[in-house]
Amino acid sequence: MAQNASRRQLLKTFSLAAGAFVFDWKAFAAEHDLPQDLDHNPLHKPLAKPVTAITLGAGNRGNVYGNFAAANGDQLDIIGVAEPIAIRNERYAQKHNIPKENRFTTWEQVFERPKFADAIIITTPDDLHYDPCMKALAMGYDVLLEKPIAPTEKECRDILALAKKTNRIVAVCHVLRYAPYFQELKALMDSGKLGRIMSVQHLEPIGHVHMSHSYVRGNWHNSKKTTPIILAKSCHDLDILRWMIGKQTQQIQAFGNLNWFKKENAPKGSTARCIDGCAVEASCPYSALKIYQRNRSWLHVFDLPEDKTLWTDAINKALRETNYGRCVYQMDNDQPDHYTTNIRFADDITASFSMEACTSYEGRRTRVMGSLGDVVGDMNSFIYTDFATGKTTQWESKSDGHGGGDWRLAKDWVQAVAQQNPSLLSSTIDASIESHVMGFAAEKSRLNSTVEKIQL
Repeated sequence: MAQNASRRQLLKTFSLAAGAFVFDWKAFAAEHDLPQDLDHNPLHKPLAKPVTAITLGAGNRGNVYGNFAAANGDQLDIIGVAEPIAIRNERYAQKHNIPKENRFTTWEQVFERPKFADAIIITTPDDLHYDPCMKALAMGYDVLLEKPIAPTEKECRDILALAKKTNRIVAVCHVLRYAPYFQELKALMDSGKLGRIMSVQHLEPIGHVHMSHSYVRGNWHNSKKTTPIILAKSCHDLDILRWMIGKQTQQIQAFGNLNWFKKENAPKGSTARCIDGCAVEASCPYSALKIYQRNRSWLHVFDLPEDKTLWTDAINKALRETNYGRCVYQMDNDQPDHYTTNIRFADDITASFSMEACTSYEGRRTRVMGSLGDVVGDMNSFIYTDFATGKTTQWESKSDGHGGGDWRLAKDWVQAVAQQNPSLLSSTIDASIESHVMGFAAEKSRLNSTVEKIQL
């Protein structure tokens, strides 16, 4: 939080030094015919009853959408759950008052019964998206599908084809499209105030601890068992570039590799596990003892007991028995720790995107270059400069997870299902599949040193 605050202050200081001012966005939006209230959608209608849904996977993302239902019971009612980890299943069922007969260990068990809800929320691991989604569509369920859509391009296209055949709604959780920062940035780009869009630079700094937690030790550490990091982490970014620019992708080229988190970089005196008396543990920025035990961060993966006095023993047990306690230099990880793509869109608009693990900060950065103006932003604020007048204006927001997009997506998805109107969503599978095609092409380019054409 302190890093975000200092970053916002730095941007504000810069803007004031340049003669900018923090302005009333609503007044600016009204003057330039931009959206003034992102939480108000005139196409939304009062619901006669909440949409009912079954959640497959009660982990972190399952609880994000579950929490929306808990806070908005008049819109979304979670009536079933499938989750193999007992404590997650129990906690999720208690939170949503799910009856015993609607609690399942595996996703397959859900579909052994006739259709008993309006929709399915798929927040299973990446490699378990395809089969449950195909089964849900075949049985007539609408779907909220966590990204990535599926581990292979063929599977992504299969889901799209079946969604069209069954006329069912599949919303992909490309939640950045629903974040106020990106929505207002896109509105500014579409307004013509920047003139002709020439190019975009976009940076996703993962943060060194986040990288070690999720993509070195965590569920996505092995691309062959899950999905390549360009999809697992950054299909959000490919999607947001495509959405903001609004032109079809034509070519993509990618570079990057795993340079740091590997055995030859292990410090002298390090051990297989941080808890095993590692000689450099106290000074290592990736120490599992530091991250999980002393700082008590990223603990959601441990399913800790309610009694916090038991946490120390529970965390130490996890550090002894799971990948989260292993040395980051001695894992079986293969995900690149830096990844750069160059993209050419229609009308010769270019974009560069970099995903970087070795940063002290997180939060996406964006620069948009137009013929009449430009924008510099960091997901908390952006500064627009008009070339003709030299005037700069600044927009600021208070963002939560994914820039505030998670629950806005959930709200629109509920309305789309209730009204059976997919046009209420900007991230239907029809729109979202292009970013996945881009990701698969980028990975092919990276591995083969080629420039790939995008075939839709």
